[in-house]
Order: sequence, then structure tokens, then C-alpha cells
Amino acid sequence: MTATIIARVTGFAALLCALLFAVATPAQEPTAPDALVKSLVTEVIQVVAQNKDPKALVDLAEKKVVAHFDFRRMTQLAVGRSWSQANPQQQQKLEAAFRTLLVRTYATALAQTSGQTKVDVKAPSNTGDKETLVHTTVSEPGRNTFAIDYRMSSASGSWKVYDVVVENLSLVTNYRSSFQSEVSRSGIDGLIKAIEAKNQKQEG
Repeated sequence: MTATIIARVTGFAALLCALLFAVATPAQEPTAPDALVKSLVTEVIQVVAQNKDPKALVDLAEKKVVAHFDFRRMTQLAVGRSWSQANPQQQQKLEAAFRTLLVRTYATALAQTSGQTKVDVKAPSNTGDKETLVHTTVSEPGRNTFAIDYRMSSASGSWKVYDVVVENLSLVTNYRSSFQSEVSRSGIDGLIKAIEAKNQKQEG
């Protein structure tokens, strides 16, 4: 994957964060994921446009987004075949480290989002009781329109996002190659340390 493509996936994480907030906001009665996006995304983008403080954005992501991600499944997909090599304690550490990495990445990119973002929400495809795919197109002044798809699963009546696809590029798959390389070099514990080191660098 080229650096340009990786930059696109990471650079649009701000829009992803806002949209995930919209998708995942609880409702009193079951609501289709695309209906939630359409009704809430405008309000969310307006809120983000008024607050660019990095620490506040991390707090926003923690409070509004984290509970609605399936981080365990996301981590399992990102780690790939090496997930089965990790013991339960290592799996827990991997999930915690990857969760922190994603939240801070979202918050960093969130600060770069303009208040002029426009989102067109499409009808979901492959909709079922447990899985669905929500399509959107996103546009901002000075940027080409691009597509973001949300892979979601439902547990106990609550939809959670487990992958995001930007222009046909999976967010979790984007990490898999580097994670596998790190495991090959230094094992599961080495991967945990590498992710934690990235988190410390972002924090600093």
C-alpha cells in the first residue's frame, strides 16, 4: 500500500470519527444505521468544527465513540493469523493498545476537519439481523469526493462498527501487514511494545 493511500485512510479519520459517532448514537427504538447517520451527522460535524483542542477531541472520542466500536474484533482482524498465537493476557493488551492508537489517530485528524463537510448517506447493503454495510460519500471544499463504507455487526440489538473502508481500503487491513512483520521480528510481545511506543509518541 503506497504512502499516499495510507495518508488518505489516516487523513480522513476525522470524518470517520464524526460519522461513527452518528452511526452509533443510541435511540429509544431500533433505527436503521443509515437513518441514524443521516439524522445526526450534520450536528456532529458542527460540534467538531467548533472545538479543535487535541485533548478535548480525545475526550470527545472516548466519550462518544469508544463504546460503539467492536475493538476486540477490529484488533483480531488487524492482527490477523497471529491473533491465535497470543494468550488471553496478550490479546487483552493488544486490544487496549490498538484501541488507544485508533482513538488518538481519530482525534489528531479530527482537528483538521473543516465545518463544511458534506455527507451523502446511501441505503445499506448486505443488511441482515447481525451484519450490515452502510455506504456514504464525503466531500469537502478543495478535496475530491470519496467513499466511506461502514461494516457493522449487531449484538443485543446494538450496532457496532468493526471496520471502515475508505475508497475500498480497509482500515483494519491497513495495519495487518506492519503488524505481521512486527510479530515475525519480535513476537506478540514485540508487537504490543511497538503499538504502545506509537501511542507514547502521539501523546508526547
